[in-house]
Amino acid sequence: MPTTIAAPKKAPAAEADFLPLEGTDYVEFYVGNAKQAAHFYKTAFGFQSLAYSGPETGTKDRVSYAIRQNKLTFLLTTPLRTDNPIADHIAKHGDGVKAIALKVKDATSAWNETTKRGGKSFMKPTTLKDDAGKFVMSGIHTYGEVVHLFIERDDYSGVFMPGFEKWESDYRRPRLAWNMSIIAWATSVGTR
Repeated sequence: MPTTIAAPKKAPAAEADFLPLEGTDYVEFYVGNAKQAAHFYKTAFGFQSLAYSGPETGTKDRVSYAIRQNKLTFLLTTPLRTDNPIADHIAKHGDGVKAIALKVKDATSAWNETTKRGGKSFMKPTTLKDDAGKFVMSGIHTYGEVVHLFIERDDYSGVFMPGFEKWESDYRRPRLAWNMSIIAWATSVGTR
């Protein structure tokens, strides 16, 4: 009896990705004291200074410190007045994540595609410019009061984004050998 071989089933055609993400650009925390939080992350986890925004750079309502470790960037933001949305958010929730910024090739397309599928707009596509080029961002609400931002920075060569300047810090994380010698000294003092 001859056996029949069934024809292979055709795989469904792959859909084009409507939101091609290139990774995480940064995570923004709203905190009560951004400078102290930056110091903590630098001391405890080895982050390095990257960029600063505040009154000295033309930003009047907040102070932000961008810190980086390898590919991970945190933006720590503190309000300068009590009568603004950042201060209200901290009063309601305490220190915590406000925005997860995602790298995309086209922030306008990312916003259009997500909002037409039901995403609630947080920020319409906005272009920021300075001498280092053009930076485009948009965003949608996600869960609670956290938002996802879409960041397009291919045409931007500045330190972080317009409104920021390089943040130089003379802080250097102590070497492990130095830390271990202090621990050894401290434990030996207690045993005498």
